[in-house]
Amino acid sequence: MSLFAELRMRPTESAARGSRGRGWEASRAARLALSGGTLFVLLVGANLATPLYPLLAARLGLGTFGISVAFASYVVSLVAVLLLAGHWSDHIGRRAALTIAVLLGITGLAVFATADSLLLLCLGRALHGAAVALATGASAASLRELLPGRPEWASRATLLSSSGGVALGPVLGGLLAVGSQPTALPFLVCAAALALLLAPLVLVRARPAIRPAQGVSRSRLLAPRGLSLGLGGARGEFWRAAATGFLSFAVFGYCLSLAPGYFAVTLHLSSLPAVGAVAGLALAASAAVQLTGRSRPASSSSLPAAPLGLVLLGAGPLAAALAAQAGAGVVLVAGIVAAGVGQGIAFRALFERLAAAVEPEQHAQAVSALYVVTYLGSAVPVVGLGALAGAVGIPLASDVFTAACAAAAGVLAAVCWRSRP
Repeated sequence: MSLFAELRMRPTESAARGSRGRGWEASRAARLALSGGTLFVLLVGANLATPLYPLLAARLGLGTFGISVAFASYVVSLVAVLLLAGHWSDHIGRRAALTIAVLLGITGLAVFATADSLLLLCLGRALHGAAVALATGASAASLRELLPGRPEWASRATLLSSSGGVALGPVLGGLLAVGSQPTALPFLVCAAALALLLAPLVLVRARPAIRPAQGVSRSRLLAPRGLSLGLGGARGEFWRAAATGFLSFAVFGYCLSLAPGYFAVTLHLSSLPAVGAVAGLALAASAAVQLTGRSRPASSSSLPAAPLGLVLLGAGPLAAALAAQAGAGVVLVAGIVAAGVGQGIAFRALFERLAAAVEPEQHAQAVSALYVVTYLGSAVPVVGLGALAGAVGIPLASDVFTAACAAAAGVLAAVCWRSRP
């Protein structure tokens, strides 16, 4: 099928006859690289701004609340598009959804690079959030289809693409912030990288749409879906995993928004790549734990790992915030790494528990709902942090925020401990 036939949700004549048609007959390795690479580059672009927020704030005259709003606009858009269009790739095809995501990502990066107001910063971030939302489901589904007998490999490839892109983005943002336009060049370079993906996406010979429209209107198939939580006996597992995801993304949002500038000032860091590396440490540690940890049967033995991970997740950011005030760089780095390790341990244990508890036909619904709640952790708490920082200053706001996260982690750890079978 051609790209335009997929977008129309109508098979071409050659596809209907079963003929091979024209296009690039890519190998499975090339298709894996294209599916995972698209999500990877989009998530790199989503996090390029992490070490650059102080420069953007100075250039545009923004306060801490403005930076928080700009950061959160990406998450709000991502969650909204997950709810409204997260299922589109099931009907228009994975390749078509990834192509739309790349076009949205290029547009969002270009808008963000040239923004001269908070409104345009938010618009650029929102467009990129929509791109990541479309690519997340399409990429994960494509990887699973390309590795039908290796679901664990597909899951790890998805994790490598997502967590790797998020962790690398801040470092590349700092490295590319050079020349006369340091707040524009990183985004333009990433936009160019996305543009290079368009040709193979358009040319690759894709499979027909998974669910071609037959007797059902396209508008009905593409209509927004509600997230019903009829999970029966898995409801407890869902809310424990969702609460942990929400808290962990609140911590990650802190590490990726206001914390980098605060840490740079208190530790006298002038190197933007160093600032970006510190900001991405938590996500890199989390990805490393989840990628290298062994898969375990979802049994009662998997649950005690969650309280330990939650203790690290709560204690790490609080230690980092206190170390920032004391100028103790080693303790600060150790606290950030501990937060990432704890998140990786806890979230993986609870995710495996949830996956084992839900019925197979409810798995996609449960995972979608889980990530909607999880991503909201990067929006609502971070906006509150920005408002608090504007009122009392970043040091005190940082202490209050991390103390609240530590308290919430302690409560969740107790809940998970008491919930052991």
